Amino acid sequence: MEKVWAFDLGASNGRLMVSGFDGKRFFLEEVHRFSNHPVHLTGHYYWDILRIFQEMKNGIGKSIKNGHISIESLSIDTWGVDFGLLSGTGELLSNPYSYRDLQTNDSFKEIMGAIPRDELFSRTGVEPAAINTIYQLDAIKKNNPVLIEKAKTLLLTPNLLSYFFSGVKANEYTISTTTSLFNVHERNWDSALMAKLNLPAKIMADIVMPGTILGPILDSIQNEFGIRPVKVIAGAGHDTACALAALPIKTDNAAFMSCGTWILMGVQVKDPIINAKSLAWGFTNEGTADGEFRLLKNIMGLWLIQECRMVWAKEGKLFTYEEEAELIKQAKPFTSFIDPDDPSFFNPENMQKQIRDFCIKSGQQPPDTEGDFLRCILESLSLKYRWVLEKLETLTGNRIEVIHMGGGGIRNDLFCQFTANATNRPVVAGPVEASSIGNSLSQWIALGRIKDLKEGREIVENSFTVKHYQPQNQSEWQGAFGRFVELVDQNLIKRGF
Repeated sequence: MEKVWAFDLGASNGRLMVSGFDGKRFFLEEVHRFSNHPVHLTGHYYWDILRIFQEMKNGIGKSIKNGHISIESLSIDTWGVDFGLLSGTGELLSNPYSYRDLQTNDSFKEIMGAIPRDELFSRTGVEPAAINTIYQLDAIKKNNPVLIEKAKTLLLTPNLLSYFFSGVKANEYTISTTTSLFNVHERNWDSALMAKLNLPAKIMADIVMPGTILGPILDSIQNEFGIRPVKVIAGAGHDTACALAALPIKTDNAAFMSCGTWILMGVQVKDPIINAKSLAWGFTNEGTADGEFRLLKNIMGLWLIQECRMVWAKEGKLFTYEEEAELIKQAKPFTSFIDPDDPSFFNPENMQKQIRDFCIKSGQQPPDTEGDFLRCILESLSLKYRWVLEKLETLTGNRIEVIHMGGGGIRNDLFCQFTANATNRPVVAGPVEASSIGNSLSQWIALGRIKDLKEGREIVENSFTVKHYQPQNQSEWQGAFGRFVELVDQNLIKRGF
């Protein structure tokens, strides 16, 4: 059976999956998983990119030890917007900054003052947000100009890691569209925009389409592991593009949700939807594995629960998923809500305290028990997805009939059921490892083993389990949605929107 390596790296952990394909079905085996968190140092948040690369090589070693020797190719997908800078001799100049670093805030304000928000959106199709590459690059230029002066090449995270394996410098399409430096009309870097902002356009490595074979793995890595040449493929580099590729979607009237630290919810469109409403509602247009676009919204996801777990762990409280589910069932429903996308939840020192403070300031009874906090978070998230769903229908002019959810978050049954309840739409949850599967699927297409995404999705459906959820308790959820929308509107007014 032919096999490929799929490196799927998220903002909280990374993994190496071996994907096998026998001509009819996919097989997936996780051979290595490791934690991945930004490192706080000298007042900044960095990615420990060399440790990440070493962990990837550790995964290769485990894979070989497990008998996976004849590997056809490898590909890497990651989160968006972050990047590394290389010198003229191809050396890494510094650890990449994390999108959670706050140094971009001033650059965001300055660029928004220099270029109208609607003009930037019309050029890039991407919602202006401080985490985007454009603001990171501007912040480095101001705060660390020597780094920019030495930089000869900018590679986005999956492409930086592909370079470590192959020695080839190229930025892949889906990840490039997340930067606010990609012109959706020209389908290339917006050099005019970068010139206007005095950003170094010459360092942006050329863009290649998903499925481009970069070349063989470096001789040094072949020798290190005693393996034959493995093709390094620039598959869909953005993890959400990978997740969408793997979802067994059969109709145009379907929404997707990639569920993890962030939730990305949207629909696939042939061309970007750029207008006053999509801008005002915070939507973005990013690339798909087949060269189209994802009209989506970045929404706070299970980060809220992850951060609460960290607080509880410090108190010696550790819960299994089953225990958390029982705590939620015991808590009173619809007691309090939060706006999950309020900036105060982006990176607080204590998430539990932040949620409590938000509820008190908005005149609600604050959560008390762990179950109260978990229910408050899941109900608020699910109701926000209903809000996003209605906006997607307005922007596309189509009613969404079904929601496909993929990613690690769907292991939480209540999360999936609450989403079906809040949106009043059936939910198809699965596969869990959607990003890894989409990653490997893009490789099988590049290798010529599968014709296209349509055929690939049919194979995915026959290879992995999905679970169906039907809406329940509609009267209670409809009433809760009205209260939630009022809360969100009031919160936006307080923030000056």
